[in-house]
Amino acid sequence: MPRLAKRIEQVMPFYAVELFKQAVALNAQGRDIISLGIGEPDFTAPPQVVETLNRAAQAGLSGYTSPAGIMPLRAAIADYYAAQFGATVSPDRVIITSGASGALLLACMTLVNPGDEVLMPDPSYPANQNFVTAAGGIPRLIPASAEQRFQLDAADIREHWGPATRGVLIASPSNPTGASIDREALRALVAEVKQRDGFVIMDEIYLGLYYEDQPESALTLDDSIVIINSFSKYFHMTGWRLGWLIVPPHLEAPVEKLAASLAICAPSLAQHAALTCFEPEVLRLYETRRLSFKQRRDYLLPEFERLGLRVPVVPDGAFYIYADITEHSADSRDFSHRLLHEAGVAAVPGMDFGPAHATSMLRFSYATGLDRLEEAIARMGRFLQG
Repeated sequence: MPRLAKRIEQVMPFYAVELFKQAVALNAQGRDIISLGIGEPDFTAPPQVVETLNRAAQAGLSGYTSPAGIMPLRAAIADYYAAQFGATVSPDRVIITSGASGALLLACMTLVNPGDEVLMPDPSYPANQNFVTAAGGIPRLIPASAEQRFQLDAADIREHWGPATRGVLIASPSNPTGASIDREALRALVAEVKQRDGFVIMDEIYLGLYYEDQPESALTLDDSIVIINSFSKYFHMTGWRLGWLIVPPHLEAPVEKLAASLAICAPSLAQHAALTCFEPEVLRLYETRRLSFKQRRDYLLPEFERLGLRVPVVPDGAFYIYADITEHSADSRDFSHRLLHEAGVAAVPGMDFGPAHATSMLRFSYATGLDRLEEAIARMGRFLQG
């Protein structure tokens, strides 16, 4: 047998996927499982988007596109960032990718050399580490406290930046916490990184699912930040595998050069269909759906407190609640297993998102209907009382 590459041993597993497999197996046995595990919206692409896809297919628009994507879609995203997030962006800086995963891969392959260290918060989405590893880099998780909103700050940069450090990979709002970075804290963090000639990759996948004031892109603070975004979460197109990068002008050509070899192009039919996402009628539908997510969050937060599941940082975006389960258990993995098998409710243990809060925290996704959330709370109440 040929030897496997060493990076296979370095790739972080994703327990949420294993949990999903267990939930599917229990469902197949006839159990009714409420999944608060996988971060996938229960909404799907609006009918108008699906109709555009069908028309594009019938018109034969399924061939390769430019590696950077079709220009009408790049322009639509640039306009969207200006209108919704306050950032003025040239369409030339928008690179269409095969999902946010494709965007992260291109960003890391462009900016990270073998042996380069990239700082990211603990907790954070586990796959982010694997993109750094795939580029030959070294992901370094920095424990982040609730007082920091579970995010990196300027003090972390000063303390942990070493000779091999080249940049940071952060997300706002974040998975698993649903918490955004305070604007002034982000300004200070970016200043510290730039002072060291480092890069900032910002994951804004959940920026559209923000529940407080009008959201602003990190680009409004600094135009050199590399932005990751996707049609999966806010636009509810998870399986369409469509995302984008926004890069500073000097990275346009290098990223497109890599994209031409690593992906050729993002799915062409999905690109044409995605243009419809930005039509006024469809954007109004997305806004209605965003408010549905907010309603779910606002229902769950007091219920979690009532059940003794403390929420250290109120999520202001995404569709996750990062809850402290120490009142009930000292082992989040065991608690997650029992919750699934005894109560029929799936939630992801903290071990998926880094060691700092591995035993004490669970991530709950509220990307499911309010009626199912109400049933989940009832089941969890009975489980915790037993």
